[in-house]
Amino acid sequence: MFTVIFGRPGCPFCVRAQELAESLSDVRDDFSYRYIDIHKEGISKADMEKTIGKPVETVPQIFVDEKHIGGFTEFNQYVSDNALLTPA
Repeated sequence: MFTVIFGRPGCPFCVRAQELAESLSDVRDDFSYRYIDIHKEGISKADMEKTIGKPVETVPQIFVDEKHIGGFTEFNQYVSDNALLTPA
């Protein structure tokens, strides 16, 4: 399972998403993630909207195995619904 988190500096929900992803990578051999700083990489909201297919108002924007999950709240719910913090 590969997760990509698009975030920006100073965003508390981006930090929480990274922390959750780090927790997952600590307990699961089948989980890895990449954090992408949209400012550093020059990615705009318009760029993300093209990929996601709908307006983007906030970050983080999170993809699991190339499927758009949403922001931190949706990612946290996805982890809970799929019992991902149980060791694989």
